[in-house]
Amino acid sequence: MLRFLTRQPHPLPLIESVFLLGVVGWLDLITGYEATLVVFYAIPILFAVWLCGRNMPFVIAAAACLVWYWADVGNGHLYFSGALQAWEISIRCAFFFGIATAGVAVRDRQLAAASRMQLLEHSRQLEQQINEITEYEQQRIGRELHDGLSQYLAAISCATTSLKIDMQREGLVELTAAAAVIEGLLADSVNQARDLARSLAPVQGDEAGLATALQELAAAVRRRFGIDCTFRCTGQSGIGCNGKATHLYRIAQEAIDNAVIHGKARAVDVRLSANASAVSLSVSDDGIGFSKTTRNVNGIGMSVMRYRANMVDGEFEVEDRPTGGTVVSCTVPVEGSNS
Repeated sequence: MLRFLTRQPHPLPLIESVFLLGVVGWLDLITGYEATLVVFYAIPILFAVWLCGRNMPFVIAAAACLVWYWADVGNGHLYFSGALQAWEISIRCAFFFGIATAGVAVRDRQLAAASRMQLLEHSRQLEQQINEITEYEQQRIGRELHDGLSQYLAAISCATTSLKIDMQREGLVELTAAAAVIEGLLADSVNQARDLARSLAPVQGDEAGLATALQELAAAVRRRFGIDCTFRCTGQSGIGCNGKATHLYRIAQEAIDNAVIHGKARAVDVRLSANASAVSLSVSDDGIGFSKTTRNVNGIGMSVMRYRANMVDGEFEVEDRPTGGTVVSCTVPVEGSNS
């Protein structure tokens, strides 16, 4: 009903306000001045507040003063003095215009709040679009690195290996050693290019993309830092390669880096669990932990993780482990669930 009223053509709400005012005035007239209906005059005024803009409520309030006076005179209301009558009229007028002023103020406040909410929602959508474009560009660069530069480096490495074998057959010992060094450098370059490509586009477009990416992340952490980094997964994540999966991966990546670099952890456990309504990620470590009063809580890494969690409507928590270390967790609702 309210939606229908707010979508009416412009003149109709004003006509309806005047009609309501006429009905209240007629009821005031037939009931006599002994039973006052002055409170009911607020109905057409408030009706005009919500449907007729800023100025019309004051016009209806002025009309309410006239209608009330007409009903009062029509009832034959006699006053003991002109001063008392003037006082009654001023009180009624103040009441009607007070209702209009308060109603307009409340309406303006609600409209301002609604505008702020729309602006925030628009900013959030724009921010999400920028993030999606950024992720897309990262994935594109990652694919080009993997399918382009990595393949060229691998081909050069194969050619260098063949050249080394030919030199070895010819008995060119020094050149063979130099070729072996170049071969090793190229092999390292291929691995670095592939690691960089995986970091830019970590989550592949399948149902197990996030779990596979986290499994590879744990293996890369073991190679890079020489620590015990394990990964366990229960259930199907159901979020494939969309933005939620990428944000969860980045949260896990940042949490692991914080645990190893700042927390001095020697063991990190990454867990991914999922059901029909949500996907939960947790990263726990045995490091030195942190105090909730230190600036690490509001550092760049924590801010980035919280930001990513908010972008996917996730619940982000950071807690100290009773046995030492830190637990970083994020729970994200699955699209289409009722949670």
